[in-house]
Amino acid sequence: MTQTIQIELTDTQYKGLEYVALSPQEWAENAVTNRARIANDEIVQLTVQHCLDNGLQVPATREAIVAFAFDNDVVKTAAVRQAEVEAQAVELAGGAE
Repeated sequence: MTQTIQIELTDTQYKGLEYVALSPQEWAENAVTNRARIANDEIVQLTVQHCLDNGLQVPATREAIVAFAFDNDVVKTAAVRQAEVEAQAVELAGGAE
């Protein structure tokens, strides 16, 4: 499965990218795919360590490791982590009264 991410830039923003990149499209694709690669490297490292620490079999592929990580709450999305932080802040603020 693949996902599509679309962004809109003003003419000025696009001109800025043209100034620094031969192809703004290729630059954007490279930036996003490289950041995703870095995140997946972190997820793989965390998940392999989790499996080793808990006597679990490490999935055989990077894709399977990342899927395992999310399916088994080894990692959470940024949105879930943010919601947890906000809920904790509300809880702490309520307890301070």
